[in-house]
Amino acid sequence: MNAQPTALAANKNQNRSQESQSQEIDLLALLGALLDRKWFIVIVTAVFAIIGVAVAVLSTPIYKATALVQVEESSPSVPGLDDMAGMFESSSEAVTEIELLKSRSVIGEAVDTLKLNIIAEPKLFPIIGGKVYRSFVAESEGDIAEPFLGLSSYAWGGETINVFRFNVPKAFEGEAFELVIGENKSYELFNPEGDSVLKGVVGKEQAAGYYELTIRDLNARPGTEFTLVKNNRYRTIIELQEEIGASEKGKDSGIIAMGFEHKDAVHAAKVLDKVADIYVRRNVERNSAEAKKSLDFLEVQLPEVKRQLEQSEQRFNDYQKQRNSVNISLETQGVLEQIVELETTLQELELKRLELSRKFKREHPAYQGVLKQIESVKSEKDELTSKVGNLPETQQELLRLTRDVEVGNEIYMLLLSKTQELDIVRAGTVGNVRVVDAAAVDTTEPVKPKKALVAVVATLLGGFLAVAIVLIQKAMHRGVEDPTEIESIGLPVYASVPYSDFQDKLTGFNRARKVKDKPKSILAVDNPADLSIEALRSLRTSLHFAMMEAKNNIIAISGPSPGVGKSFISVNLATVLAQSGKKVLIIDADMRKGYLQTQFGMKWDDGLSDLLSGRLNLEQVTKKSQVEGLDVITRGQIPPNPSELLMHSNFSKMVEEVSGKYDIVIVDTPPILAVTDPAIVSAHAGSTLLVTRFGQNHLREIELTRNRFEQNGIDVKGVVFNGVVRKASNAYGYYGYYNYEYKSDK
Repeated sequence: MNAQPTALAANKNQNRSQESQSQEIDLLALLGALLDRKWFIVIVTAVFAIIGVAVAVLSTPIYKATALVQVEESSPSVPGLDDMAGMFESSSEAVTEIELLKSRSVIGEAVDTLKLNIIAEPKLFPIIGGKVYRSFVAESEGDIAEPFLGLSSYAWGGETINVFRFNVPKAFEGEAFELVIGENKSYELFNPEGDSVLKGVVGKEQAAGYYELTIRDLNARPGTEFTLVKNNRYRTIIELQEEIGASEKGKDSGIIAMGFEHKDAVHAAKVLDKVADIYVRRNVERNSAEAKKSLDFLEVQLPEVKRQLEQSEQRFNDYQKQRNSVNISLETQGVLEQIVELETTLQELELKRLELSRKFKREHPAYQGVLKQIESVKSEKDELTSKVGNLPETQQELLRLTRDVEVGNEIYMLLLSKTQELDIVRAGTVGNVRVVDAAAVDTTEPVKPKKALVAVVATLLGGFLAVAIVLIQKAMHRGVEDPTEIESIGLPVYASVPYSDFQDKLTGFNRARKVKDKPKSILAVDNPADLSIEALRSLRTSLHFAMMEAKNNIIAISGPSPGVGKSFISVNLATVLAQSGKKVLIIDADMRKGYLQTQFGMKWDDGLSDLLSGRLNLEQVTKKSQVEGLDVITRGQIPPNPSELLMHSNFSKMVEEVSGKYDIVIVDTPPILAVTDPAIVSAHAGSTLLVTRFGQNHLREIELTRNRFEQNGIDVKGVVFNGVVRKASNAYGYYGYYNYEYKSDK
């Protein structure tokens, strides 16, 4: 009863073991692929490391200017409000002030003041010019480095320029102009198209159409070139807004940390200081804006009030002269004092109304309250005026003139006092922000580039890239490198033939260029102890047993594609068989591109094509080789119809004849995926072998090769795995479609 669960458990354990082994093989395969290409990985990593060090050393250093600004909380307008403020959530004032600090009005003023939209720099030699320019140390004011190798158009150290004004047409904003220095501090300006647009001298304003240029100071040798750029003002403001950093240090601390990075440390500090100064000044102006508006209004009213007062005094004096110094009575004097007091009060209320009208709408209670006070004072004034109507005409006129003088004098003094008071308030206004730390730069340690970090990152990047390339190449090229994969599709591997370096020497093969001279020797003869020949001896033994059930002693050797080493296997296998005492015949059935004759130092003529065409007989085409017991039939003349010749009855007759005369007949055929000739030849052969090459033929390609033979009713005996290289990894299957072009030599 427990047998079935036990069997299932055993199967599960076996599957797990296989999965674990498969995963282990995958990891080993990846590691092996990396070990196989270790020198490639090392070289790529080293190149990137060198590039990283060069970038770190030659890159322009970037310095950072920093400053601190404090934002103080505004005091509450209502007593006791600060006690209630903690009951409600509110954002820090620093958040608002940061936005004001980076506003276009503040940044724009800094751009205009420092002319940040004008860029004037000396032209530096590519790559190393910046490093050389920065390394120059002037021993005295105005020193300039000597040009390297006579390249005087470049700046090598000490060259400076101060451009005060530079205007160009809108179409050329952001474009680079070239400024060439001449003798006696003269210069010539060229536009981006290379046309001369302006000539002038340092210190003088120069203009030509839309072009304007004023250079205040210049220190450079004749021939030196500078690059001038006039950027769009708005674009410059936006970029500076992005480059200037501002953040609150700590929550609700009210401390704003400012930062600005630039390759020129002095420039970075200057820009940051200017922005901070403008921001603080505008904060003060914003807080004193109310007093300034009232002051502006009073400064407009004062001259008019003074003029009216002078006119009133003149009329009063003229009237007294006309009436011979008439004085007002005591009763009239009392009325006059009351009227003057009411007029003064009325004027004060009117000023208050004007002030409130700038803050509130007419429906506001404070504004309506002032209006009611004005109505009340006017009503009292009208009552007093009605009493004046009962006085004598002389007293009425004198009262009116005296009133105008005294009221005018009171109003003038009131406005003058108000003006002085507001002037003091404006002058004494203090903003709620202040600069705690002015801009400062650490010139001993630039913030960019981090040289060690750049070098390390470049090295790691090179290593990762090299590893990625190796793995991608491995993934894309999945040629079979493990004979067990071939056996997994049902094809036995009769022999794995190692790659022979000695064969390369014999053939003059150049692995770097992948070309070779035609071979003129046989490896089995010249170096019979080579590992490749030993593998073929093992194949000889395997064939002895494999051919016992074959219909004849004909062995057809083919392959999936050109370049797998069919001819090498055929020639050396035939040689090994002949050396074992067998009488062997090798036939070059590749009548398109066969070159077996070169292995034996023969000529291609009088070969198989001549026999099949009936021009020659078997004895005439059979040639003795330098190996005893080994005869050769070369390809012969290249026919226009190789397949048709192989299908002729002459080929069948030849096969029967040679089968009886020789112990073993080896037929070297073209690749099956290129032409159909191997299928025709294999139909007459008792055994068919495939030659595949290590790392070149894919598993799917080998399957297609077998299927091509099976479609023609041919059973492939097995595979010779050729060109095996000792590696640390094995590749895996690849699925694809293959088709090869195979043309005759001309």
